[in-house]
Amino acid sequence: MSRIIPFGEKTYVMGILNITSDSFYSGSRVNGIDLAVERGLKFIEEGAQIIDIGGESTRPGSASVSAEEELQKVIPVLKRLRKLTNIPISIDTYKPEVVEVALYEGADIINDITGLRYSDRIAELVSKFDAYLILMHIRGMPANMQERANYTNVVEEISSELDISINRAINRGVNKNRIIIDPGIGFAKRSFHNLLILKNLKRFKEKGYPLLVGLSRKSFIGVYTGLPTEDRLIPTVAANAISIFNGADIIRVHDVKEAYFTVKISDAIARL
Repeated sequence: MSRIIPFGEKTYVMGILNITSDSFYSGSRVNGIDLAVERGLKFIEEGAQIIDIGGESTRPGSASVSAEEELQKVIPVLKRLRKLTNIPISIDTYKPEVVEVALYEGADIINDITGLRYSDRIAELVSKFDAYLILMHIRGMPANMQERANYTNVVEEISSELDISINRAINRGVNKNRIIIDPGIGFAKRSFHNLLILKNLKRFKEKGYPLLVGLSRKSFIGVYTGLPTEDRLIPTVAANAISIFNGADIIRVHDVKEAYFTVKISDAIARL
């Protein structure tokens, strides 16, 4: 059984630990077990309450990697961190082979960017280990998702498609109290779609599930600021603060220290 996360009391900072050379933000990339563990521990020092480990880039146009390669990247880091910390650890994967090993090795959360559209077996494994499951909205896969970013009403269509993922998870045994939803900022979304999602986060909160928002340094921020990825920290902080006010329970970030203080002041005001 995974660790209990008491949602509703505060906003959680999830630190992104990318063990890949293909992440869209070069500053987040780490290669090697020792460096990855070191960065994970630094995240915890800076205030992260959840670590999200990923071994495959999911930027637009990215290619998938094999389950074997992903296992070689993420499992040694998971095992080391699991021995060194009690905070919840998430594994960012949509491959059931990776999910099974990760849960056996002590992962608390599976972060499935496909919302169970790639494999239903993930839900069965999550149910078996009584873990948390993040269901993200996407259309297609990272390699082709931006070709499918066509909506009549983006908020309502995402809401309906998340309902499909939620029902799929529950029907395969996932405890509804262990489901987290993510509208998928930047995944099969145009820049203005992302703004509409952030403005209308309360529509997703109405479903009654904890809400994750992952917007850190993403391309829509560049569209509206003209800034390259490396210079998008300040607008990321601003957008995360807005997300917290609109109901985010978890913010998934590259810059943990700044996010920690964003949460501190945003929660202090929003939860008065």
